[in-house]
Amino acid sequence: MRRFMFLAVSGLMTAASPALADTASSLAGSVGNLKTGAEVYQHVCQGCHMPDGKGAMGAGAGFPAFAGNEKLQSPEFAVYTILNGHGGMPWFSGLLTDSQVADVVNYIRSHFGNHFSGEVKPADVAPMSPHLTMEDG
Repeated sequence: MRRFMFLAVSGLMTAASPALADTASSLAGSVGNLKTGAEVYQHVCQGCHMPDGKGAMGAGAGFPAFAGNEKLQSPEFAVYTILNGHGGMPWFSGLLTDSQVADVVNYIRSHFGNHFSGEVKPADVAPMSPHLTMEDG
C-alpha cells in the first residue's frame, strides 16, 4: 500500500509540475518551433544549465555554468559543443537548425552576465555541422 501511495503521489507531482525544459532524450527529429535563442535555451538547455545559467551538479556529473564561463569567448567552442556534445551533454546536430544553434550561442554569450563580442550567423554553423545524409549513415 505504501508503495502504491508513493507512486500515485509522485505521479501527481510530476503531472502538476510545470516543464521548465525539454530533455534531449525526449527529442526526435528537429525542434522546429523555437524561433529565438531564448526559446531554444528555455526548452532545450535550461533543464541542465539552469534558468540562471549557473549550471548544476547531479547525476554523477556537473552541468557547466554559462555565467562567467571564459570558454564562451570562442563562439566556435560553443557551436562545436552544441553540435557534437561533450561529456554528459548530448549532441544536437540534426535536432537544431543552424539558425537555432547560432541563436542560442548568441544568447548564452550575451546573457548571464556575459558580454562576449562577435555574433554567430547560421552560415558560421553550417561548415561545422556534421549534416548526415542517408548515404553517410
